[in-house]
Amino acid sequence: MQTPQRKGILTVVSGFSGSGKGTVMKLLLSAHPEYGLSISVTTRAPRQGEEDGREYFFRTKEYFEQMIAQDKLLEYAQYVENYYGTPREYVQRQLDEGRDVILEIEMQGARQVKQRFPEAVLVFITPPSIEELEKRLRGRGTETEEVVRGRLAQASKEAEAMEEYDYILPNEDGQAEKCAEDLHRIICSEHYKTDRCKDRIENFRQA
Repeated sequence: MQTPQRKGILTVVSGFSGSGKGTVMKLLLSAHPEYGLSISVTTRAPRQGEEDGREYFFRTKEYFEQMIAQDKLLEYAQYVENYYGTPREYVQRQLDEGRDVILEIEMQGARQVKQRFPEAVLVFITPPSIEELEKRLRGRGTETEEVVRGRLAQASKEAEAMEEYDYILPNEDGQAEKCAEDLHRIICSEHYKTDRCKDRIENFRQA
């Protein structure tokens, strides 16, 4: 009897501005290149050096709106007159091949993904405290007081919905590598949850 094939897991990663999630993602993908990073589709024009299918899938507005109408996107949003979204078929193909896929998006998109793809794992990366978040934002030295206060207010607003996530992952100061490994362990452990092993259970029942 054939052994059930390992199915990939879709993990959605979000976090406050200043949480360091971008650094964590780079460290994770550098240490574990086996992960697939979802490529978004957008209606904006390619910038110099960008290639279709590498940074983004570049499509026309009409094409994108057809994708919306045909439910071909896991999530999408519009910023400054351009659409951005996650193509369902591209993600599903990698998952069917047994590859774990990571999607780094904001809370609004994460909610859409969870509605359309309930088995997705949602992880929220956060500094250890609001005081540390403020320290990091001010430490950048590139943002005005108004911007810092705006980001802190946005963090407070987003915190109201943090319980919608499956995991809250603290990124301690100077420990981004540990946070990346913690994220890796979370994804690995998800593969052993009972509801993800139904095919294997059925395989034994048919022996």
